[in-house]
Amino acid sequence: MIVGGQSELVAAPVERADGFWGRLVGLLGRRELLPGHGLLLIPCSSVHTCFMRFTIDVVFLDRSQRVTRVHRGLRPWRWALGGNSARAALELAEGGARGVAPGDQLKFDWD
Repeated sequence: MIVGGQSELVAAPVERADGFWGRLVGLLGRRELLPGHGLLLIPCSSVHTCFMRFTIDVVFLDRSQRVTRVHRGLRPWRWALGGNSARAALELAEGGARGVAPGDQLKFDWD
């Protein structure tokens, strides 16, 4: 579960991809990412949607899980950069980043 800015639920459940293969594959091969679900890529400062079949929102985070950038409506065959301080990328279903803004502090609950 991830809670953002105003203690508002951003996503649950969230998969964590912190190994080479998990980050390499990411969302490739999936037909969709269900609303409310997410994939956290660590480490990650940029993403692409090449070979993907659906549009996503991407939230980039620094080391302290503070939002550095938000890309909404990233369609297939596009790239998104998180900036110099980005250390992780949270991929969400389209519309999932609604209400999330740069500077928001996200909180992860990995129980």
